[in-house]
Amino acid sequence: MRREFSAGGVVVRRLKGRWMMAAIRPAGKEPGVWALPKGLVGPGEKGESTAQREVAEETGVEASPVEKLGDIRYVYTWAGERVFKVVSFFLFRYSAGRLGDIPAEHAHEVAEARWLPLDDAPRLLAYKGEREMAAKALDRLGSAG
Repeated sequence: MRREFSAGGVVVRRLKGRWMMAAIRPAGKEPGVWALPKGLVGPGEKGESTAQREVAEETGVEASPVEKLGDIRYVYTWAGERVFKVVSFFLFRYSAGRLGDIPAEHAHEVAEARWLPLDDAPRLLAYKGEREMAAKALDRLGSAG
């Protein structure tokens, strides 16, 4: 079975006293399908740097790494081949940039980017593993303030 490794980020910032996270609607997905920025780990790249790169490419913002949140593992089928996939997620704090200012070469990947309330992530994110990562981020921030 082929293996694939990706990494992504839960980017958070406080707006009006509330934790918000950067979410994207991937190109081709219906309105309301929210996901976390993520992508394939490049040759010689570490998961954390992949996640930081993907955050910038898919949301337009710069963010500083805080810690690893965990891994999601699953199997999917692509062109008749089963693929074992591991996606590592990291917690990031927003540092600069404007959400949605996506670099032109990556604009085709993302239909929309938006700040969503982190505590609503379990209801808003489309994928179970990503909802779990956002819940972990909320838990970590709850103790960090």
